[in-house]
Amino acid sequence: MNRQAQAVVLFLVGAALLHAGLSGLYLRYVKAGLQPMLLASGTVLVVTALATLWYERRGAGTAAVGAGAPGQAPAPPGSPRPADHRPTPDDHHHGPDDHHHGPDGHHREPRISWLLVLPLFALILVAPPALGSYSAVRTGTALQPPYGYAALPAGSPLRLSVVDYAGRAAYDRGRSLGGRPVQVTGFVALDRTGAPYLVRMALNCCAADAQPVKIGLTGRIPPVLQPDSWLQVTGIYTPRRTRDPVNGGPIPFLAVTQAKPVPTPRDPYDETWNQ
Repeated sequence: MNRQAQAVVLFLVGAALLHAGLSGLYLRYVKAGLQPMLLASGTVLVVTALATLWYERRGAGTAAVGAGAPGQAPAPPGSPRPADHRPTPDDHHHGPDDHHHGPDGHHREPRISWLLVLPLFALILVAPPALGSYSAVRTGTALQPPYGYAALPAGSPLRLSVVDYAGRAAYDRGRSLGGRPVQVTGFVALDRTGAPYLVRMALNCCAADAQPVKIGLTGRIPPVLQPDSWLQVTGIYTPRRTRDPVNGGPIPFLAVTQAKPVPTPRDPYDETWNQ
């Protein structure tokens, strides 16, 4: 690729970052808090690409003006050099078999290098699905003891994330919940025995390091549950718990009093993991 082609690819990369950051597509890759950095990176790449194209065009115009200076007619091809001509690095012989250079003398890169652009179009046109039940049942729960328990707001039912409820139920034995009904939203995962879990994938930074946090469901569970379907579950704390068969981590339970399907949220990942 020449400099102009490199600038075009750079522009496409920046445009893809801006598209992902402004459309919400970035939530399939990184946590929401990284949106400003994505937008800033995309802006820098686009500006750099435009500046590169401008300088290249300006340099080409300057070269054309210099080549047409009055009193210096270009020598016809094959004419002998002047007697006082000193050899330069550009005077290397190029035979007829030298097919790696174009008519302007610039080195030509293989056209296959343009295939590097295909992942950019895939990023723009195809949104990968968020990690779901397939990953959840094959990965052990990532639940860890929290640093502390924040004061809970008023209201009933109490809306909690999967990570927040699981931490309070597993390590505080529900004492901070005060017996209040809670409402949790997540997707359904079924283990090998058919036992249902309510799951949310927790992020440290990006989807590549997402790990599941699981809540077992008991009580008034819907008779038919589809993996990867999203549920809003209302229930109360129960001391029942089990061990994750993958890594032996704790999985607390929630006694379900009501469950209803909900659409997939805009941000399918749980960011309270870092809080």
